[in-house]
Amino acid sequence: MSEDFLAALTAGTRRVAEPDPSQPDGWRVDPEARSGILALFADRTVAEWLLGPFRYRDRIGLPTHPLDDPTVRVVPGGTSVRAGAHLEPDVVIMPPSFVNIGAWIGAGTMVDSGVLVGSCAQIGRNVHLAAGVVIGGVLEPAGARPVIVEDEAFIGAGVSLLDGVMIRVSAVIGAGVTLTGTSRLFDLVHGVELGGTSGRPLVVPEGAVVVPGVRSLPGAFAREHGLSVATALIVKYRDTGTDARVALEAALR
Repeated sequence: MSEDFLAALTAGTRRVAEPDPSQPDGWRVDPEARSGILALFADRTVAEWLLGPFRYRDRIGLPTHPLDDPTVRVVPGGTSVRAGAHLEPDVVIMPPSFVNIGAWIGAGTMVDSGVLVGSCAQIGRNVHLAAGVVIGGVLEPAGARPVIVEDEAFIGAGVSLLDGVMIRVSAVIGAGVTLTGTSRLFDLVHGVELGGTSGRPLVVPEGAVVVPGVRSLPGAFAREHGLSVATALIVKYRDTGTDARVALEAALR
C-alpha cells in the first residue's frame, strides 16, 4: 500500500483534508489518509538517496519529493520537500524551507525563506507565506483537523498557525501573530469575540485583517502588577489599500 499511497499524496489525488460544502466549516478530513502517513513513519528501515552532491538518509517510506512539475520552483539553498507533499503548478519555495508529508500547496503560492509547512497542512492557491512562518503539522488524533489556509490569504513574517486553526479566503495575518485552534480572537469591527475548541478549531473570517494585541488579565494581583496577555485582533476587513500593501510582484512568482 505504501508506494501507491505515497504516490497518490504526492500527485494530489489523495488529500488529508479537502473542501466539502456539506461539512462544518466546509472541509472534510480523511482519517484513513492520516493513518496511512503514520504507517509510513512506523517503518524504521533506513534508506539513502543521492541527489547531486547531497546525500539524504531517512526512513525508507519517506523519500524526497520527485518535483516532476517543471513550473514549480525550489530555489537552491537548503530546502527540503518530502514525498507525499503535493505542490500545484507555479508554487515557489525560497530557501531554506521545509514541507512535510501530507501537506498540500495550491497553485501560485509563494513559500518564503525559513518557512515550515507541517505535516498534512492545507495551503490554498495564490497564498503568500512570508519569511519565518510556521504552519504546524498534525498526525494525531486521527480525526483532528490540520491547519488550513484558504486561497489568496497573506500570512505575515514570523506568524505561527497551529492546532487546526483555519484561515479563510483573502484573510491577512499580520507579522508576529500566533493563532492556535483554541485561541481567542477579538473582532473590533463587529464587536464580537471568536474562539475555538479542540473539536471545532478557530476559524478566522474571510478577508479579516489580524494584528497582534494585548488584553488585561483579571484579578487583583494582575491589576496590581499591570499584567496582560498577548491576543489577536481583527482591526479591519480587507480593502484596496490592504491589497496594495500585501501584493507580491508577479516577477517574483
